[in-house]
Amino acid sequence: MIQFFYENLPESVNTEYTAWLKDIILSEGKKLGEINYIFCDDEYLLKVNQDYLQHDYYTDIITFDYVKGKTISGEIFVSLQRISDNASTLSKNYEEELRRVLAHGILHLCGYKDKTEEEELLMRSKEDFYIAKYK
Repeated sequence: MIQFFYENLPESVNTEYTAWLKDIILSEGKKLGEINYIFCDDEYLLKVNQDYLQHDYYTDIITFDYVKGKTISGEIFVSLQRISDNASTLSKNYEEELRRVLAHGILHLCGYKDKTEEEELLMRSKEDFYIAKYK
């Protein structure tokens, strides 16, 4: 089950992404468990980053992994404010940047990392592939 929650924001993300996100999971050979997307503002996500990861900087996404075997579960915190700023800075469409971040969280739960340049290139390639499948 994929659920969407909001902290410090009105509901603003269309749940039309659910089928697409499930397709990513199944395409990666995984099973859907329970995934909660928590959409928030920058300050809320900064506090999560500080409290749980001891990082003192803004980010667009934090993924907490509760995966068991091939069953994908987790909590994915997403700053819609940061996505909007990033889309503007990168001259990208807001919706595409949102899909990139939504897919990014799922891909982390599927086992993809982005700490090294090689891992980041693979992650970006996977994001691009699934964004293209959405269209």
